Amino acid sequence: MGVAFITHPDCELHDTGFGHPESAERLRAVLDYLPTTKIWDRLLRHQAPLVTKRQLCRVHDEAYVDAVMAAEPNQGRVYLDPDTSMAPHSLNAALRASGAATRGVDLVMSGEADRAFCCIRPPGHHAGIRRAMGFCLFNNVAVGVRHVQDAYGLQKVGIVDFDVHHGNGTEDVFRSDPSVFYASTFQHPFYPGTGADTRSDHIVNVPLPAGTKGPDFRSAFEDRILPALDGFAPDFLFVSAGFDAHRDDPLAQFFLLEDDFAWTTARIKDVADSHAGGRIVSVLEGGYNTSALARSIEVHLQAMQ
Repeated sequence: MGVAFITHPDCELHDTGFGHPESAERLRAVLDYLPTTKIWDRLLRHQAPLVTKRQLCRVHDEAYVDAVMAAEPNQGRVYLDPDTSMAPHSLNAALRASGAATRGVDLVMSGEADRAFCCIRPPGHHAGIRRAMGFCLFNNVAVGVRHVQDAYGLQKVGIVDFDVHHGNGTEDVFRSDPSVFYASTFQHPFYPGTGADTRSDHIVNVPLPAGTKGPDFRSAFEDRILPALDGFAPDFLFVSAGFDAHRDDPLAQFFLLEDDFAWTTARIKDVADSHAGGRIVSVLEGGYNTSALARSIEVHLQAMQ
């Protein structure tokens, strides 16, 4: 066994338009870089299936799912929010992205892999029950959570989100569900402007200021997130793995380095080893400097081995 690496060429066909930061170049850079590294030959490579409507409707309102499925144009581009558009082939990319999360769950639960990483786009953690937002159409991690709960009967599921933006969509989905623990570090004040005021026993948000560097980021995990996650004792763990907190990322003002992502991943894995049989499915969220993204994913995968 080992770490499954799940992707699909359809994810590169989602055309967000010239100059958009969430472009196909993100995946191409990762898929060009990883084969040059030592980790590549150790990965168990799989293609993402298309998620089913039933799986999506465990998370999203059916009317919203229908609206997204009907919105894809035959040509040109339609906007679901000011930052989030669909062009021809966007729907299949989004269906593959959520399907990757369900495939990761299946591989880990069947024992075919110890852990899984979903190298997909579009990302998902801003997509709420009834809305697209912030480059996200469907909430990929939330779809994976509901799949592991409904298909395998696991009830206590943890999510750790270290994207530089608060995962408001994920919080929206699980706000009233104490069977799911959600923890998020994020720059604040910053897009989408949520999370800092949340008060919940099963949601731990840690807003951090612009300029945050590795030591303060690690302290946030050690002091707030890891003790709460350990106390929750999840049966299965998901990671919303956004790498836009990197020093070189153009969309935010954190100063993390690859070592910080490796450290964080290793600490999450420690909790998974203690409570969840090591079971983790990690799903790509942000990360918009393609070189930094590729290097950060490399160390994330190494730490999950």
